[in-house]
Amino acid sequence: MKAANSLFVLCFLICMAACSQGTSKPSYLFKPAVKEGVAAKAGDIEVTNAELMDGIESEVFEHESKAFEVKFNKLRSVLLQKLVEKDPRKKGISNDEFLAKYVAKDVVISDKEIDAFIKDQNIPDEHINPQVREKIKNYLEIERKKEAVDKWLAEQTKKSPLEVYIPKPRRPTFPVEAGNAPFAGDKDAKVTIVEYSDFQCPFCAKGAELLKQIKAKYGKKVKVAFKQFPLPFHNHAEKAAVAALCANEQSTDLFWKIHDEMFANQETALDPEGLKKTGKKIGANTAQFEKCLAENKYLDQVKADIEDGKKVGVKSTPTFFVNGQLISGAQPLEVFAEIIDEELAQ
Repeated sequence: MKAANSLFVLCFLICMAACSQGTSKPSYLFKPAVKEGVAAKAGDIEVTNAELMDGIESEVFEHESKAFEVKFNKLRSVLLQKLVEKDPRKKGISNDEFLAKYVAKDVVISDKEIDAFIKDQNIPDEHINPQVREKIKNYLEIERKKEAVDKWLAEQTKKSPLEVYIPKPRRPTFPVEAGNAPFAGDKDAKVTIVEYSDFQCPFCAKGAELLKQIKAKYGKKVKVAFKQFPLPFHNHAEKAAVAALCANEQSTDLFWKIHDEMFANQETALDPEGLKKTGKKIGANTAQFEKCLAENKYLDQVKADIEDGKKVGVKSTPTFFVNGQLISGAQPLEVFAEIIDEELAQ
């Protein structure tokens, strides 16, 4: 009897909880905005689109970009199918046969290319066997076939370019200023890249290599400014940031020299002794450099850079702003080139 009563009470409580949850939820009404720029309204309270997006710009862009990529890949697939069907050589053969015979007929992966891939990826010798080599070959074939398809599509659309009506997400733009940060390039360049970076961050070392590529490609057409954003869990990063600005005090050329040295030798160049050795190596005035370091002369500027970065949404390193457009992480050169070329063309 007690068991039955306990079961009754339990069921009653579950029902009450369910009912309570059902009636305690806010009432949402999804409808067109009452006026431009408003995301939601409850009585006389309004939430604007600017308030909604504040602080989540990057996350929203990432999700919108993934959705765009899915749609665009499907678009290319449908376009490819329609162009293949239209080709007079298609008669009597399947799409796959057409692609193999006319589009990707020259795709052949050699042992030399497999060896080059193994070397580039630093795959240990003990991991290499016939099965692994076959997987690498298949991967390279797929990538080469993709390139062949892109080339064929380019030829097919040369006279009649594909007009795409799917809206492409635009990167969030922030009011970022180079300020007094060390920079390379023309001070009045049409495109300014502001990087927030950490000398102890391994991904930032890749960002440093990326900046070299950008400088090589665009020269003085692009101004590249470097701002300090040492992360709190990197024990040498803050002092390294101060060291970089101590070198900059003597000359911008010395800043970029110590920048390159510290990123190239993160394991040995960032502790107190390593910083002194690096200062000597780049040719800085030793007494001035070490005095600047000992006094933490530019610590306030480092902290100011960090606060400026937080205000414009920097959450990790490296973070770049290309004319204010945010790029998170050391993305491939192509990602930067697309934005830079658009900005230069304006």
